[in-house]
Amino acid sequence: MALSAKKHSRIVGILIAVISIAFVTAFLVVLRPVTNATTVAMFELLVVVLVATFFQRSAALAASILAALSFNYFFLPPFYTLTVSDPENWLALLVFLAVALTVGHLSAVSNRRRIEAEHLYRELEAAFESASQTEALKRSEKLKSSLLDAVTHDFRTPLTSIKASVTMLIENEQLPREERSLDQRGRAELLEVINEESDRLNSFVDSMVELARFQSGESKLSRASVTPEEVVVKAARRAKPLRREHSLRSKVEPGLPMISIDSRAVVEALFNLIENAANCSPPGTEIEIAAIRSNGMVRFSVEDQGPGVPADEREKVFERYFRGQNGDGRGMGMGLSIVRGIIEAHGGQIWVEEGKKGARFVFELPARSDG
Repeated sequence: MALSAKKHSRIVGILIAVISIAFVTAFLVVLRPVTNATTVAMFELLVVVLVATFFQRSAALAASILAALSFNYFFLPPFYTLTVSDPENWLALLVFLAVALTVGHLSAVSNRRRIEAEHLYRELEAAFESASQTEALKRSEKLKSSLLDAVTHDFRTPLTSIKASVTMLIENEQLPREERSLDQRGRAELLEVINEESDRLNSFVDSMVELARFQSGESKLSRASVTPEEVVVKAARRAKPLRREHSLRSKVEPGLPMISIDSRAVVEALFNLIENAANCSPPGTEIEIAAIRSNGMVRFSVEDQGPGVPADEREKVFERYFRGQNGDGRGMGMGLSIVRGIIEAHGGQIWVEEGKKGARFVFELPARSDG
């Protein structure tokens, strides 16, 4: 079947070569009174090149021979014979034939190599696609394992605390009053643990939902004009529980321009950076939150006193599920990915740099032009 198709293609190529040479020759014969042999030769060679480019070598050979014969028969005196009266015309005919055969051969070889290259490219493309799919499967399995590990950790830790606290409360209530070990203060402390760990679980679920929304493009911003100071104050207020182990210090440049943002989303982003700083720095250290003017933008930053972020991780930390070597090992590594999604959705940019003592996470948002 393949040989038959190849033979058919060869026959079609030769027929087209014959038709093409015949058509161009007829056209040039009409123009013979106003043209010369050089122009004729160029047109005939052009046809040979075109035939060789699109068809097999046999078609190019046929076109070359036919072109030489037509050149002799119609354009070298005496016309309409295959004899040549002038010795110089013999030389011209032989040169034309040699050039036609050479050009036809080179064009045919070039065409064959192009086809082979395209075939090889398709094979390589298929191989790369297959390899990419294999690699994607491997990464998917690795990601699934990491995700499962992270989810298990992030759910198990607060659930264990909640379960232990509830168990102690129930067991205490089941004892006779005179044997109960928990007083009112002890019960209040256990209830506070349950409340905090429930908030932690709720925050974790919210983070997963928020990440999914921003990555699917379904999260729509509800913009309003606010002051940068308002964002810092709200984020610091939300981070109040972190003050038990860290001191928070805010530095907001006076007279900053207004920014048009979804306040809830940007406050969430800034809080995530504060929480990340708390998780990555020793208890008792300071976390600094700042907002300054920067070339038509408002620049927010959160700086901790932890070990910092290695230079080769400063871009990776914003990737989904990435947890750096200096992290605390908690969390799924989604917080910074969510932050980047929020900031970029507002037309801003975010990066991490070396701070005075630890890491400094920085993001910029466009200031209102009339602010």
